[in-house]
Amino acid sequence: MEYVFTLKYQLADEDQDHEQIVERLFEAGCDDATIGMGQPGRIALAFRRVGADAWSAIHSALHDVKKALPAARLVEAGPDFVGLTDVADLAGMTRQNMRKLMLAHASRFPLPVHEGSASVWHLSDVLVWLTGRGAYSINSGLVDVAKATKQVNLAKEARQIEPRLNRQLALLVV
Repeated sequence: MEYVFTLKYQLADEDQDHEQIVERLFEAGCDDATIGMGQPGRIALAFRRVGADAWSAIHSALHDVKKALPAARLVEAGPDFVGLTDVADLAGMTRQNMRKLMLAHASRFPLPVHEGSASVWHLSDVLVWLTGRGAYSINSGLVDVAKATKQVNLAKEARQIEPRLNRQLALLVV
């Protein structure tokens, strides 16, 4: 099955030659990605990769990018972090309907990753919640990719937690 996802990286200082980067990525097997280099020192790769499952497709892409750009640091895998408008678009409804659902089911609606004037959720959490309601037709491939990219992002962030704090937080966070 083909999976669509994006990997965003911060480039190392020595990786600034765009033509060389594109060539190295192509040689490493990233010929199924559209490469964007809009922001200095950053690169985004929009993949359309075939795999046995979403995780296999994403894992192989991460491996290929690491092979081509070993000093690059993963910033984010997507689709993962979304606002209500993003979810509404993917679910085929208006933002207003999505907001009404969130407010009407406040105690059961997934918790945001960031709450503020612009709240952000993990896409997989909201899609799974919508699917569980039974009234929405959500692409299962999208759900699988969103679940896998969420795990990539969580693993990336977890590596930054100090071991002592990790043990203490495990007892407190539910």
